[in-house]
Amino acid sequence: MAFRPEGVAGSFRIVGRSGVPPMIAVLLPNGQVAFADKVENYTELTLDNGRYAYSADGGTFLSDGQVLSVGGNGPLKWMDPTVDDGFKGIRYLKRQFDDDRFDGGSWVEPGHLLSTSRWYPSVQTLADGTVFVVSGSLNGDDPSIIQNNNPTYELLDKYGLPYGVSHELPILERNQPYYMYPFLHLLNDGTLFIFVSRSAEIFDVDNGITVKSLPDLPGDYRTYPNTGGSVLLPLHSSNKWEPKIMICGGGAFQDLRSPSDPTCGFIRPLSKHARWEIEAMPGGRIMGEGILLPDGTVLWINGCSTGAQGYGVAESPIHEPWIYRPHGPRRSRWAVGGTSKVPRMYHSVALLLLDGTVLVAGSNPVEQPVLVANPTDPRYAFPTEFRVEIYTPHYLMNGKANKRPRNVLISTNYLEADGSRFRISFHSTQRARKVKVVLYHGGFVTHSVHMGHRMIILDHQGWKPRRRRQKLSVTMPPNNNIAPPGPYVIYVVVDGIPSEGQFVMVE
Repeated sequence: MAFRPEGVAGSFRIVGRSGVPPMIAVLLPNGQVAFADKVENYTELTLDNGRYAYSADGGTFLSDGQVLSVGGNGPLKWMDPTVDDGFKGIRYLKRQFDDDRFDGGSWVEPGHLLSTSRWYPSVQTLADGTVFVVSGSLNGDDPSIIQNNNPTYELLDKYGLPYGVSHELPILERNQPYYMYPFLHLLNDGTLFIFVSRSAEIFDVDNGITVKSLPDLPGDYRTYPNTGGSVLLPLHSSNKWEPKIMICGGGAFQDLRSPSDPTCGFIRPLSKHARWEIEAMPGGRIMGEGILLPDGTVLWINGCSTGAQGYGVAESPIHEPWIYRPHGPRRSRWAVGGTSKVPRMYHSVALLLLDGTVLVAGSNPVEQPVLVANPTDPRYAFPTEFRVEIYTPHYLMNGKANKRPRNVLISTNYLEADGSRFRISFHSTQRARKVKVVLYHGGFVTHSVHMGHRMIILDHQGWKPRRRRQKLSVTMPPNNNIAPPGPYVIYVVVDGIPSEGQFVMVE
């Protein structure tokens, strides 16, 4: 390790099995988690129409709360001739927090198609509900051959229907072969932050132009197949919603011998003289999942210290989650919280649940499932993993879960990002000092990329320290650049301990 981080409380426990090797995960508005995978020759769950899913796609939530999945895997006709390729596919999954009629329903594919093939695309919902889809492979073949790659973007309307036109995006072409799964973040002025390999820019989607080229991030490659991870740090009104982005880890090349990058870069992309600030991590990490936690810390979990994304090209799993505390002293911002016994390598997922714990699943670094590992052969050193874990972070350990805010009542579950107000009442402990109200979107999780993930600290009035019964007037963000439309979770956080979350829709 680059330095010795502080140890904090945290624990893992195995809670069940995933049925399929989950390379995709989303928290649905009904509180359940959906997993997806590609066609496999073995799963523990067999569907009526065979084993199928959509490997290496991208996705987001539409403004009406539906999950949107686009692009994906090539055909595996030798295994299942009934399943076509997913290169241009568009799929929808509907769940609602206030209507259980959709529970148990299947993905819907009405036949809409992307304008070009996209395997490994990234997706972001914009302020008006329009969906930005970018990058991907045309065929899944060797990415070092430029003709195999798709350096373009296209738009879908707010219903997830395609306009049918792809547009060139030069930053993708300049960064071949590290063009797949670029990092995207919607900024508070409506532009997009786009990061590929080491390069970054601000892109104006409305006019189809790059409005600002940003400095390269020092260090190794940061995107697929050497993905580190990227998060938009929590947004708040005290700095006029200025975005700050954190990108950590990465690697040197797609090979078992590749070292991992032990640094994080931070940038305020809209500042006049934007530049990267570099901080050391506890060590190098590849395939890490960056997850915002309700208390304002950032969890980095899963992955390994050597190798890259792909089949049989990684080793040295990292079993400890690292917690980044943005407001601590520079050399004391990192902590280690707990240890898992389960290696989480390529095709792993993790996301925050309503109760404030983190679901961890997956790891399938082989072309088809392997149930027994062969440690002497790097291709089969790590088996396909079906065990699902729950990680309990520091803020719920050592009796803190008994001090969480309770009896939370929200005046309405349909909110508008227009500066309007709503009310929250709840019970806190009699010694409570501070409160935050968090608006949280977990995003679409795959390949260590959390598409659309964001967290917003809402302004509030009415807090009375040391009172048990509390009533707050809470103010929504002023526009949908800060909170794009779709499903969110509200957490009330008292003295760093979150309540059970409740789903709302931001319109």
